[in-house]
Amino acid sequence: MYFVYAIKSMHRNYIYVGITSDLDGRLDQHNKGYEKTTKPYAPFELIYKEEQPDREQARVREKYLKSAVGKRFLRSLIQNP
Repeated sequence: MYFVYAIKSMHRNYIYVGITSDLDGRLDQHNKGYEKTTKPYAPFELIYKEEQPDREQARVREKYLKSAVGKRFLRSLIQNP
């Protein structure tokens, strides 16, 4: 089982989308600054997650959420919680 997730920086206008098989561990890595890509934007809050049965399907969904339409969807979650 894989998770597609989106996290939002609590201090800056930044959303990161990723995939993982260990969501709690991955969020911990982001918040502790272990990831070079997200370190300047920490701390984060989880704004979206969904389960996918395998990595291939998770990757397809991740690509969608990283697109302009997907980012618009994620931003709508922030504005309309």
